[in-house]
Amino acid sequence: MTAAAGRLHGLDLARYLALSGMVLVNFRLAMGAGDAHGGLGSLFRLLEGKASATFVTLAGLGLVLASQRQPAWSAIGQAWRRAIVLAVLGLLNLTVFPADILHYYALYFVLGALWLRAPRWLLLVSILVLAAVSFFALLHWDYSEGWDWRTLHYAGLWEWRGAMRNLWFNGFHPVSPWFCFFLLGMLLARLDLARPRAQAGLVLSGAVLLACGHGLQQWGQHHALALWLGTQPMPPGPAYLLAGAGAACVVIGSCLWLVERWPDVHWHPFTAAGRMTLTLYVAHILLGMGALEAMGVLDSAAGLPAVVVAALAFVVPATALAAWWSARYRRGPLEALMHRVIR
Repeated sequence: MTAAAGRLHGLDLARYLALSGMVLVNFRLAMGAGDAHGGLGSLFRLLEGKASATFVTLAGLGLVLASQRQPAWSAIGQAWRRAIVLAVLGLLNLTVFPADILHYYALYFVLGALWLRAPRWLLLVSILVLAAVSFFALLHWDYSEGWDWRTLHYAGLWEWRGAMRNLWFNGFHPVSPWFCFFLLGMLLARLDLARPRAQAGLVLSGAVLLACGHGLQQWGQHHALALWLGTQPMPPGPAYLLAGAGAACVVIGSCLWLVERWPDVHWHPFTAAGRMTLTLYVAHILLGMGALEAMGVLDSAAGLPAVVVAALAFVVPATALAAWWSARYRRGPLEALMHRVIR
C-alpha cells in the first residue's frame, strides 16, 4: 500500500504508541511523581519528550499526506482552519493542564502550511537553520524567564509578552525548536513509506540520530555546555533534537514495517485508537486527570508504579472504546467535528 493508494495503518499504530507515551509522561507530571532509578525510571526518561516529538512528527507527515491531491491554496486554507480548531481546544485545555500541546499544534499548522509544496532540500535546510537559531537563542537569552521550576508555574502566561515568549522560545513545546519535528514529518512524507526499504532506512537513520544525540550528551557532560546538551526536552538543545528526531524515525519506521510484515495480526484496536488521537488526547486531560483529581492523587508525589497503573487505567479502556466506536462511526467525536469545520 502506498500513501497515494490508501491509508498507511502503520502510521495509526505509531500515533497510538506516541499518545500512550504522552499519557504516561503527562500523568507523571500531573501526579507530581519524582525521578527514580531502575527500569521504570529509565522508561520515563526515554519517553519524556520523545513521545511528543513523535506525535509532532506524525502531525507534519499527516498534513502532507492529507493534502497531496489538493490545490495549494485549498490545502493551506484547510490547514489554517484546522489550526483555529486546535487553538480553541488547546487554550481550553491550557486552563486545566499547563503542558497542553494542542495550542502549539495550532501554530505548527499555520506555519507548516507555508512549507506544503516545499522541496526536500528546502525542508532539510529549514530544519537545520531553525535548530541553529534555537541553540543560539538558548545560549544568549534567559530560558528560565517566567518559570518557577519548583511548581512549573509560568508567570505571565496569559499576558501578551509572556504568551509569545512561551509559544516561541521557552514553553513546553515552543516553535523554536519543536517546529523542526513538524518539518521532519513533512520531509518523511516525501518518501515512499510503503516500501520495506524506506521503512528499514527510517529505523536505521533514526538509530543513528539517537546514538548521535546521546553521544553529544555524553560529550557535553565534560564541557561548559552540559546544561544545553541534554537529551531531555527542557531545555531543548541539539542533543534533544537529535534524540527526538531519531526516536520518531525509529517508531514510525518500525510501526510501518510491523503492520506490513504481519497484516493478519489484530492491529485494529490500536490503529482505531490511533485514528482518534485528538479525541483521546483531550479525554486524557479532561477525563483522565479529572478522575485523578477526584481521587485526590494530583500533585500527590506518587511513585512511578502508581503513575503506570493510572495511565493503564486510562489507555486500556480508551483503546477498547476506540475500537468499539470505529466499528460504528467513521471518525472519532472531535475528529468528526474537525472534519466538519475544515471542509
